[in-house]
Amino acid sequence: MRILQRLLLTLSILLSGCRGRSEHIAVSEFASQLPADGREHRIAMLRGADTQKLGIIGVPASSTRLDESASAAVTIFLRAPVQPATITLTMTDGKKRLRLPITFATDNLSTVDGTPDWMRLHAQSDRQAFRRWFTAIADRAADTPPAKLPAEITDCASLIRYAYREALRLHDDRWYAQFPADSVPALTSVQQWSYPNTPLGANLFRTRPGPFQPDDLTNGTFREFADAKTLHSTNAYLLGRDLRLARPGDLIFYRVLETDSQYHSMIITGEHGEWVVYNTGPDHGHHGEMRRVLLVDLLHHPDPRWRPEPANPNWLGVFRWNILRED
Repeated sequence: MRILQRLLLTLSILLSGCRGRSEHIAVSEFASQLPADGREHRIAMLRGADTQKLGIIGVPASSTRLDESASAAVTIFLRAPVQPATITLTMTDGKKRLRLPITFATDNLSTVDGTPDWMRLHAQSDRQAFRRWFTAIADRAADTPPAKLPAEITDCASLIRYAYREALRLHDDRWYAQFPADSVPALTSVQQWSYPNTPLGANLFRTRPGPFQPDDLTNGTFREFADAKTLHSTNAYLLGRDLRLARPGDLIFYRVLETDSQYHSMIITGEHGEWVVYNTGPDHGHHGEMRRVLLVDLLHHPDPRWRPEPANPNWLGVFRWNILRED
């Protein structure tokens, strides 16, 4: 159950004005305790403040939102962090100052896929930011000469893990400094949480089936490594076996029945999802190669095992990351 306690108050809080006068702000629906779930919550409604000058101190500006639709009032919305914390939210209009303490408690809710609720990206803007970064990093890997490719990228699954992890980082100056100038696009980062600053640390990938349990944070259920089979089975969900369902940032998986049921994966990229990027993986002592192929060409692959069409029993379909599952 969510740890959510809303204190419905109508308070008149006495504050000092800039000329020694006493000023009042009426506060109602103040939520003093909320789950650390990464969702946006309504935390308070204010009356008596100069809404044209109202500012909020103590949290990043991107995590707050003001709604002035109510008559003579402003409603404050705040995106919760994903780590437990107690913060003091300070609101000021230049004349008056109001401090509200808010506690964010551990949230252990899960969806049916075993992904913690705080891990799923709740805002459409964050889901779009993830897709853009995930595909941009995959495309850059496809354009990188083999000698300069990150050493960890050796097969299809390692490419996906790399792109997934890097897409969820905070893309600040330090992150950009590792790449040649202008070789990585300037995009907005995911705001809800950033790798590895989460309750899971660096362990992004679920490795066991089942619903999320609090012990999963420490018992090895989540790890840094996951092979293609595990990425497919416990970190993404099936959309269907129709390529028209795919969007940039989605995945397609194969299970090659003729080769000891080996799993393979590809990343959907392109402005309209018209490309796939993948690593072939090592073959007979040779290193894997990065490939970028038009989906329409893949549909006519000379080996029918690699055609992403319903008639191919080796093709498992179009999959989407669990963190992109919408409410």
